[in-house]
Amino acid sequence: MTQSTDPTGLDLNLLLALDVLLEEQSVRGAARRLHLSEPATSRTLGRIRKALGDPILVRAGRAMVPTPYALSVRAEVGAVVERARALFASGPTDPSTVERTFTVLGQDALAATLGPALLARAGREAPGVRLRFLNESRTDAPTLREGVADLEIGVIDTVHPEVRTEHLLDDRMTAVVRAGHPLLRGRLTRRRFAVDADHLVVSRRGRLHGPIDTALAEHGLRRRVVAGVGTYPASLFLLRDTDLVGLIGARSRSLAESLGLVVFEVPLDLPPLPLGLAWHPRHDADPAHAWLRGCVRDLLLDRSD
Repeated sequence: MTQSTDPTGLDLNLLLALDVLLEEQSVRGAARRLHLSEPATSRTLGRIRKALGDPILVRAGRAMVPTPYALSVRAEVGAVVERARALFASGPTDPSTVERTFTVLGQDALAATLGPALLARAGREAPGVRLRFLNESRTDAPTLREGVADLEIGVIDTVHPEVRTEHLLDDRMTAVVRAGHPLLRGRLTRRRFAVDADHLVVSRRGRLHGPIDTALAEHGLRRRVVAGVGTYPASLFLLRDTDLVGLIGARSRSLAESLGLVVFEVPLDLPPLPLGLAWHPRHDADPAHAWLRGCVRDLLLDRSD
């Protein structure tokens, strides 16, 4: 890394190094990204610590974790680095020259269905790009604003005014059961769906109720929920080996069918699931981020029902 300084003597390369260190949370990983030796990267971390008066990364077992101060400046550091790259870029960025890790936040079922195609496209168009998929948190943390994630995919219900959102299409919930389940025999009514089988709920917050219960209550019906899990893939394995009834988005039905499960329409009028993208405005002018948004947009729309 060449030494580039401003008139005050501050090495501006420290910002780039800090951005990579916070992303990798590893001296070894950062050294590989920065094309430096580990000792040189360790010395750079030392200079960053001295300049900021904070340890930035501290040892926690075998891993390194960011300090509270590091977390508080992570998004700002990333934004400054991105603006600098855009400032010095000559013309549109060629994705094949990008070396970057993008963190994508979203429901695990969408990651499982879109992930393979997104990785394949990145491999063809931007082999220097790495994708890190994060599952939705139990709490509505401002992950986009804080720089924890670069792009959110799924049902976007954020209320943060500084977040950009783009609606792409509507999904719908479908029911899932094992092959040979009793509900698959005969005409499926609302009452049979509600009372002739026990139900499994998927909720990242641990809830045991949802829109299904609201829709059933409008018809004077109530289902019996006997279990809840936090992710859709986990629910599919439970459904495969029990007589429980579960749910999954219609666009993710291939996950269920790959396990031999049967997907069918819920006999209720349920609200649509608006799928889209969300990102922080600091990424608006970033050509590499625009490329990522375009890839996800294409894949979602190509797979629309």
